[in-house]
Amino acid sequence: MTTKKPAKSRKVLRPDEIAIEDADFPFADSVGYQVRRTHRALQRFLQLKIEPHGVTLGMWYFLRALWHEDGLNQRELSRRVGTMEPTTLSAILNMEKKGFVRRVQNKVDRRKLHVHLTPKGRALKAKLIPLAREVVATAVQSLSRKEIKQMLDGLVEVQKNLHATVSQLDEINSKIVE
Repeated sequence: MTTKKPAKSRKVLRPDEIAIEDADFPFADSVGYQVRRTHRALQRFLQLKIEPHGVTLGMWYFLRALWHEDGLNQRELSRRVGTMEPTTLSAILNMEKKGFVRRVQNKVDRRKLHVHLTPKGRALKAKLIPLAREVVATAVQSLSRKEIKQMLDGLVEVQKNLHATVSQLDEINSKIVE
């Protein structure tokens, strides 16, 4: 009969319990700084991979959203990508010039324009997704599958923590404004 060891419980630290030895908060200890540096490195590498196909990094995010769900309007596209509508419009116009998308007026609400992939824009998916996978594979090449999963799970937890806190602050701030 084997006895199962109890799972280690993970102590969740409150922000005031996190001991930071150096009052200057060195970059090596800053999750935000390390995530930003990692993000910038990933973006730069991806940019080098996709630019030969006539796609800018800015276009990449919009194409990804449209490959997932074609026909979004400008507001929906902005929300999915996380950009302001003027930025989205600029990207749409550039993608339209390149022949990757076309805008179609909504039949019910003529103020809305829906963005649809052209065959050329749709065909980019087969070329660019493997390049994006290569970027990620290169970035995590020295990590085990378990380490990759832990990192992804950890990042999701960080996002949940931040979203919950920001929601609380938004609620508090909206009451102050009233």
